[in-house]
Amino acid sequence: MEIILRDHVDHVGKRGDVVKVADGYARNYLLPRKLALPATEANKNWIARERKISESREGEERVAAEALAERLVALELQIARKVGDNDTMYGSVTNGDLADLIKEKGFDLDRRKILLPDPLRALGEVLVPVKLHRDVTAQLKVTIVKEA
Repeated sequence: MEIILRDHVDHVGKRGDVVKVADGYARNYLLPRKLALPATEANKNWIARERKISESREGEERVAAEALAERLVALELQIARKVGDNDTMYGSVTNGDLADLIKEKGFDLDRRKILLPDPLRALGEVLVPVKLHRDVTAQLKVTIVKEA
């Protein structure tokens, strides 16, 4: 089935792309979630108009994300955790913990944008990627120290 994407879908395409996908994927996933439209002539014309508007909006969002990335890179976060013998941590540091710490510093950032594949379980300094925009990823410096 040929569809027009209304939003960016990973491994399928970007907003406004006309792509061919399996019929079931389109009917059961993309169309009910309003991620795509059937590829009719009227929808193609509507998407062409929307593309112009979205390109300007996309540029503005990218500039804002780059400015936020510069401010986040300059930020140095330090989080204290209890440790046992041989400096082994009790528990871990998750992206939720990091989001709360960033919020304390005055930034409003969703925890899902912090790309931690696994929770941090060791003391020391770690670079954590934060995806602010589809093309903008900042490296956040986090230091995990012993709790006094």
